[in-house]
Amino acid sequence: MSVEIKIGVQNVARELTVESALTSEEVVSLVSAALTGTSGVLELDDEKGRKVIVPVAQLGYVEIGEQAVRRVGFGAL
Repeated sequence: MSVEIKIGVQNVARELTVESALTSEEVVSLVSAALTGTSGVLELDDEKGRKVIVPVAQLGYVEIGEQAVRRVGFGAL
């Protein structure tokens, strides 16, 4: 299962889209911790092992999609 996360960054026309193996609740927890913590960054890992690091001061919004089960085979079209 994966969840799609869209991050809007201030003064940037294009949003960041991350597919993560985290649950929606885990993403909410990470975003909340980043906003209230002292690190000053939101750090997420995507399904391919890449890291996305966004300064909290530049966050415009974080949109968390529903968890989706990946379908395999010809019926996935």
